[in-house]
Formats: sequence, C-alpha cells, structure tokens
Amino acid sequence: MPNSVKHQRRLMAILALVLLPAGAVAAVTTANQSEKTQLCEIKATPGAGIVRLDALVHADKHVGGTYTFHVEKSGEGGSSTINQSGDFDAIAGHAATLGTVSLDSKGTEYKATLDVVIGDKSFSCTKQLRSN
Repeated sequence: MPNSVKHQRRLMAILALVLLPAGAVAAVTTANQSEKTQLCEIKATPGAGIVRLDALVHADKHVGGTYTFHVEKSGEGGSSTINQSGDFDAIAGHAATLGTVSLDSKGTEYKATLDVVIGDKSFSCTKQLRSN
C-alpha cells in the first residue's frame, strides 16, 4: 500500500478520535441548555401592606404541562395554606403565569413552592420570606 494512503487513513482515524468526543460534549451541552431554559420562578411583588406571589414558568418553546402551587403563611393575622394546581400551556419566549396569591405582608412569614411537570421532566422552585 502506498505511503500516502496509509497516512490518509491514519489522519482520518486520528480526526475521528478527536472529533467524536467533541461532538458528544456538544450534544450534552445542547441537552443541558434546553433543560435550563424551561424554568419555574416564584416572583414576589410587595405592595401597600401586601405581597403578591406569582408562580411563573419560562420556556424556550411552546410546552404544556401541569403545576402545583403551594403557599404556607403564618403571622400576626393567623396562618393559612393555599393550594392551586392545574394544566398550562406556555408560549416560547414568554413567562406564563400559572397562579397568583396575595397575602398580608405585615409581620408575616411565608413559604411558597411551585412544582412543574413538562413531559417526563419535573422542576421545583421555593421561596421563603419574612417581613416585619
């Protein structure tokens, strides 16, 4: 076999060994990025004596799923537990509001948990706050 053919085959084998792991890393990075873009969030917005909690989901493509929004509140005005749940559709590039809860903010402590299921993936967000 001529020398140039042997060198070409060696070069092809070396390139395959070098590029194969690079392709695998790129595929893993892409998969992780798509998972990270479908995120849940609990947004707290203070107002005049109240705090509003919005349960949000962010998606990079149109997705649907289910959610459970659980809020526990305790403070001067007593305690309460609020549960919201249901199905949702989220449009690509927009935050979808899944649920909203308004609470008295004076001397209050709350813990909010949002659980989101999209296909076979689950996401969970928690927010705790104590106000004076």
